[in-house]
Amino acid sequence: MLSKDDILAALASVPGPDGKTPLNQSGAIDGVTIRDGKVFVAIRVHPARARELEGMRAAAEARIKALAGVASALVTLTAESEGAPAPAAAGGHAHRRGPETRAIPGVAKIIAVASGKGGVGKSTTACNLALGLAALGLKVGVLDADVFGPSMPRLFGVSGKPDLAPDGQKLKPMEAFGVKLMSIGFLVDENAAVVWRGPMVMSALNQFLREVEWGELDVLVVDMPPGTGDAQLTMAQNVPLSGAVIVSTPQDLSLIDARRGMAMFRQVNVPLIGVVENMSYFICPHCGGRSDIFAHGGARHEAEAHGAPFLGEIPLDMTIRETSDGGAPIVVSAPASPQAKAYLAVAERVREALFAGAAQRAAPRIVIE
Repeated sequence: MLSKDDILAALASVPGPDGKTPLNQSGAIDGVTIRDGKVFVAIRVHPARARELEGMRAAAEARIKALAGVASALVTLTAESEGAPAPAAAGGHAHRRGPETRAIPGVAKIIAVASGKGGVGKSTTACNLALGLAALGLKVGVLDADVFGPSMPRLFGVSGKPDLAPDGQKLKPMEAFGVKLMSIGFLVDENAAVVWRGPMVMSALNQFLREVEWGELDVLVVDMPPGTGDAQLTMAQNVPLSGAVIVSTPQDLSLIDARRGMAMFRQVNVPLIGVVENMSYFICPHCGGRSDIFAHGGARHEAEAHGAPFLGEIPLDMTIRETSDGGAPIVVSAPASPQAKAYLAVAERVREALFAGAAQRAAPRIVIE
């Protein structure tokens, strides 16, 4: 049985943050978790040194992967306690600089599908949007960035763990319906809770972006966690996002949070591709009558008020729920249905926005003095 002592022994040959003390004796290891051969290690460093210590992190991960009995390994850099002094920059002023933006080789466009709050059907929308783009002839990948609530394994009906790429360094994405997939859900048990600090989430997202063999993609769809936190800023600062799709229901409570999402992406100079109104209306399967359960048209009006395109309405529908739960999304299981056509119409508008000749945006570098 693989033990914590085995992991620590493997890290003895990796220099710690000071470049001399073995990592396992440095006091920087913040946690070791082993589950079904999957190993998770957190290393505590000062945030200002995260980029500098990336080599240490990668070396530690490689040592763990080389151990017998290790199915996969994820090493993340987490922050030191608040109040730790930041290293002084030249001139004596301490500052923190965001990581340098780099494109992902082979990936032409990256879009974020986001919502201001949970429960609005964002992941289902991201899944069917990706499949819609694939149905339009694009090469598509999906990154499930919702580390605390990964949905893509269930939505795409995929289980198991990813294999290593031929180079032995990167992970091969899973695949379903012609779409490439990566999610923390492939690396942890479906019922396990992921209890990570913000910097650990950011490190994991960077690894999913950089250490997955995505190959040639026209579009990488990133299913963001709800809200406006670390994951959103990580994406905005680390990769050249081509734009964001905001998902909202028509009701006022959802629209309040959708406004925050639009404001956040604008603040970091990410273009708004548009707004989708999910659960827009309900058609009774028995009488055919229409009910606007969550009101109607609110997302359209919100998009117009903020000068953002309105991408379309998706109904509140049992078939969408059943096919999503069953791992056979409506766009592939019933492509001629009215529900699938609603998603395809959104996908067509997104494709038009992405490939209308506009150059891909270079994401911002954020400096805090």
